[in-house]
Amino acid sequence: MKPLICFLLLFFVSEIRSFDLVIDEIPDDLENLFDLEVDGFPSKPMTRNGRYQRSTLNDEDSGEAVAGDDKISIYSYKVQSTITSRLVNTMIQSKVENKAKHSQNLVFDVQIPKEAFIHNFTMNINGITFTSSIREKSAARQQYAQARAKGKAAGIVRSSALDMENFKAELNVPGGMKVQFEIHYQEMMRKKLGSYEFVIPLQPGRLAKHLEVDVRIIEPQGLRYVHVPNSLGDHFAGITTISKGEKKAHVSFKPTVAQQRKCPTCSATAVDGNFVVTYDVHRETKAGELEIFNGYFIHYFAPDNLDPLPKNILFVIDVSGSMWGLKMKQTVEAMKTILGDLRPDDHFSIVDFNHNVRTWRDDLVAATAPQTEDAKKYIQEIHPNGGTNINEALLRAIFILKEASSLGMLDPNSVSMIILVSDGDPTVGELKLTKIQKNVKQNIPEDVSLFSLGIGFDVDYDFLDRLAHENHGMAQRIFGNQETSSQMKKFYNQVSTPLLKKVEFNYPQGSVSDVTQNSFDNYFGGSEIVVAGKVDTNNVQHLQSVITATSSNAELVLETLADVEGLDDFLKKEPHADPKFTEKLWAYLTVNQLLAERNLAPTAALKRNITRSILQMSLDHHIVTPFTAMLIENPEGNERMLADSPQDQKKGCCPVDNDPHFIIHLLKSQENICFNIDSEPGKILNLVSDPDSGVVINGQLIGAKKRENKKLSTYFGKIGFYFKNKGLKVEISTETITLKDGSYSTALSWSDTGSIIRKRLLVSVKKDSSVTIAMDTEMSFMVLLHRVWKNHPVNVDFLGIYIPPTNQFSPSAHGLIGQFMSEPEVYIYNERPGRDPEKPEATMEVKGHKLTVTSGLQKDYRTDQVFGTNVHCWFVHNSGKGFIDGHYNDYLVPHLYSFLKNP
Repeated sequence: MKPLICFLLLFFVSEIRSFDLVIDEIPDDLENLFDLEVDGFPSKPMTRNGRYQRSTLNDEDSGEAVAGDDKISIYSYKVQSTITSRLVNTMIQSKVENKAKHSQNLVFDVQIPKEAFIHNFTMNINGITFTSSIREKSAARQQYAQARAKGKAAGIVRSSALDMENFKAELNVPGGMKVQFEIHYQEMMRKKLGSYEFVIPLQPGRLAKHLEVDVRIIEPQGLRYVHVPNSLGDHFAGITTISKGEKKAHVSFKPTVAQQRKCPTCSATAVDGNFVVTYDVHRETKAGELEIFNGYFIHYFAPDNLDPLPKNILFVIDVSGSMWGLKMKQTVEAMKTILGDLRPDDHFSIVDFNHNVRTWRDDLVAATAPQTEDAKKYIQEIHPNGGTNINEALLRAIFILKEASSLGMLDPNSVSMIILVSDGDPTVGELKLTKIQKNVKQNIPEDVSLFSLGIGFDVDYDFLDRLAHENHGMAQRIFGNQETSSQMKKFYNQVSTPLLKKVEFNYPQGSVSDVTQNSFDNYFGGSEIVVAGKVDTNNVQHLQSVITATSSNAELVLETLADVEGLDDFLKKEPHADPKFTEKLWAYLTVNQLLAERNLAPTAALKRNITRSILQMSLDHHIVTPFTAMLIENPEGNERMLADSPQDQKKGCCPVDNDPHFIIHLLKSQENICFNIDSEPGKILNLVSDPDSGVVINGQLIGAKKRENKKLSTYFGKIGFYFKNKGLKVEISTETITLKDGSYSTALSWSDTGSIIRKRLLVSVKKDSSVTIAMDTEMSFMVLLHRVWKNHPVNVDFLGIYIPPTNQFSPSAHGLIGQFMSEPEVYIYNERPGRDPEKPEATMEVKGHKLTVTSGLQKDYRTDQVFGTNVHCWFVHNSGKGFIDGHYNDYLVPHLYSFLKNP
């Protein structure tokens, strides 16, 4: 009987998401299942009809591969991208071999663009090829569960990046075996700042015998230029080749093994960065281009001859206490640059808010040099403190714009926008998020757009995203770290070059149907608006007639591509062109528009109807969306794997909550590892001890009111922070928050909303919710308060602590959490049924130990302080034995501010 290989693969489709996959150890006798050469790498190139087929062996698989010290080698690493009229199809393929005699983990870890749709993932394990199909989510889960019930299953991990998403597959395979991974995804090129930019993250991780990036560009409109900047560094100067014709181009990057090395004798690869291709097409004097092919049309509208419209901008900046430190420093830096980039015909003002709302100017002023310089000084002098009154700040900004409009101060051809920068939930004024949304929607003029920048790991991004999309804008999550400034400037550049206001296209009646376009581009096209739809094949010539577009700032007549038959002949003769590019672009735009409409649907019934439409589009066009799952199986269909779509999770390094349970998020391996500490009430546990930076964090345990099932639950009732270099101590209990500086002492109650600042240490309290502690620009912490009803028979009030991974601890940091700031190597494999059918077990190798861990869920209370959010993790038993250094008793300290001795 053939062994069953199953695993679970998570596809993250929310704002920050990633992909990870862990597969059981492959049995040693797998190579005997089929009479195939062990060295073979059957692959699955896509044919002209869009189907995937198995390929035969080729010359690249011969010869010696380059093995590292661990005897793992990449035989081949290929990226092949084809751009057909701005639709990109990308395939990333990696062929990896374990040349050791023992089993090892082989990893496929790539980044894909956040806006891309994955539509295929395959693996070939010694001749067995697993292919994928898209199913409705519940049906796919049911089929996977049937397979999982018959044999072994695997685990899951999650991670995220800002503009990219990680896809990670990891197999533990026997010595001498090769594995091929292959992922396919598609995306649409968007014109930004005058050109199209195609980015391929190129991070093979080690030297590859055959490394290749191959990009084909087919543009029927004609290519103006193709440029490949030296984005990988001077090390690779002169290696890329560009072959450009009138309507197509070929870019090739094939460094030899010697060229890949960091130095002539180095075993590490220098290939680590983004491979970038930029290009633009001919437009002459036309504002639009119409392409009709295979029953669909694509209309590109890019009026290059128009100057950017004047802007009226209200910058609304959160200066509450939680913005203290690096967040505010980077915000100020970015704002100074943005203010310097304003054009003389732009008008602007600044609203900054905490519990109060202030304005730099009560009305809009021209962006002259003296005014922008004065605004920079104003921004520079901001000192964050206090609460967060988002509602009043936004209404003040709206009032300023409406008043300026009513007084005739605004250029009729200008565009107006509000840019909100915030890191937290409202704590002052109107607190109900739906009410804030309603207030903004009722007051904001139809021609004003709202853009949201959410800063930090703990921001309520969903709220900011809804706020923006309801008001013709968009949102971006900005992580509060060293990259904050550049991220903010990049977002601003994206939204601040409007050429047109709202545009309406008028196509000849009866010639097109199912027309769709991006709603954001409809208002702020920046450089290009793309419209797609189905065309009546009996009325093609009618569609070729003059198309008009009406807008509030331009009357445009759009010439169209007249030679439809010539386009048809060109594309059919071009072997690298995607014959379904018009259909795929239409599907891409339609699904994105439906997802946006679903988020804004006012009724449950309408949301259900939109969901059904998205599901059908996903199934028809083989793309993974939040409502589908990818089922991956072998040719016989008896070995199955699943790609599913969980919700976005806010990331922090190390949440600690009741019992007390620890959730350690490992950034490298993208695993959540959980363990409980079963100690006694009154004991003090060291969480972080960093003698070099002089920071210590300890937590004192309290017990439940009585035992349940012969066990007394414990919780953190008090948490102490000691910043030795500043001489400051912060004690947080379930009753008060106290800051001590020698004989000086000041306190806040949980019933307060306020902040304390002393020696550049900020302690900011959100009423009955959380405390944020920020030290200069280097560290921040969050402590949550969990209240239970007063007469609860068992439970007591308790605290939870969350430590983000951006904190700058020294290498000597230790403690139950501190030791994981330097991440250990962790391998999890061989998932198998556990004693509880709902909780599979697996083997984890860490720190020289082999541990049996259990798959399960733990509560993360940052998003929901009452019920918590379930987070998947691998649970380590016996108070973390084998995962933590030593025994948990080693982490007991005598006082709330004691450093850990001899870790």
